[in-house]
Amino acid sequence: MFEIAEFIGIIAFSMSGFFVAVRNKLDLLGVLIATFLSALGGGILRDVIVDKIPFTFTHNYPALIVLSVLILMIIFKVNKRKSIENKALFIVSDSIGLVSFSITGAIVALEYHLNLAGVLSLSFLTAVGGGIARDVIINEIPFVLKTGFYGIISLLIGFIIYILHIFNSMNIYTISTIFTLSMILRLIAFYNKWSIPLK
Repeated sequence: MFEIAEFIGIIAFSMSGFFVAVRNKLDLLGVLIATFLSALGGGILRDVIVDKIPFTFTHNYPALIVLSVLILMIIFKVNKRKSIENKALFIVSDSIGLVSFSITGAIVALEYHLNLAGVLSLSFLTAVGGGIARDVIINEIPFVLKTGFYGIISLLIGFIIYILHIFNSMNIYTISTIFTLSMILRLIAFYNKWSIPLK
């Protein structure tokens, strides 16, 4: 389950990182850095916290996936399209990355016997850590700090997975259900502009 979710998340966040880089008119090096940070930064942070050699540094396929996605996006001239961040492809890819990496963060936390706070923290950091790093280096307010329901979904996923673990109900079916429902919730929240108001 971990590798499937990781695989999906890397592809999705590679795409969303590329879109953000193009929107900010970065050069090739900037696009590379933004794409790699988006796709791999959160996972590296997650593994460092649990004192583990980052998955990205012990397996070749994460970097190969990012490069492959980057090359395909350039070949199909996705960077030439206007209003790229408002396209459905960006929204969907970013949502898939958010949900997938929230799941992998929670799974790693449980493997290392962390408590609820640890599971929530790793779920959140895995999902948004790379995006925060990317936004900081391009001098933007991190996306997660501008929309209330983005990070909330990550925390909800971590909490639900923790509860499933307590009741020994973690399996491919429950994880798939969490993935599907979280995706639906994220897309509904985005298109309805849900947020947590500060009053």
